[in-house]
Amino acid sequence: MGEKVKAVLRLLLVSVPLLAPLTAFAVNPDEVLPDPAMEARARTISAELRCMVCQNQSIDDSNADLARDLRLLVRKRLTNGDSNQQVLDYIVSRYGEFVLLKPRLSEKTLLLWAAPIALFILGGLALVVYARRRAGRPTGTPLTSEEEKRLNEILGK
Repeated sequence: MGEKVKAVLRLLLVSVPLLAPLTAFAVNPDEVLPDPAMEARARTISAELRCMVCQNQSIDDSNADLARDLRLLVRKRLTNGDSNQQVLDYIVSRYGEFVLLKPRLSEKTLLLWAAPIALFILGGLALVVYARRRAGRPTGTPLTSEEEKRLNEILGK
């Protein structure tokens, strides 16, 4: 391999990771709690909450103003002494179950959780019914009387 090729490969090897998109956390330095354990709890909770503006990101990853407000609310509730579950319950009571990235199993979300299983079972039953119906049908067209005679001659009947 030539020296120029090696140099280009080295340059690519160094520059590609630098150019690759990195996960950008939207938590601003002024939001970070001084207690590392409390900040870790806040990050854990924030990762479970959906940004109501972006809808496919957690509030920890979103730059939206509402996500910032929710991050600050989470931190405020934690510093007031709430448990992680109490913080989540409070936010769900204000914004509804949709704010959770992973919905809880409850009577309201039972259909959401049961639908994939029900569809899988219905699909399996449809395949069984289709296979049974298909097995009972004769394949092809029936033989004509000439074809039957010829077949009987070949078989020696």
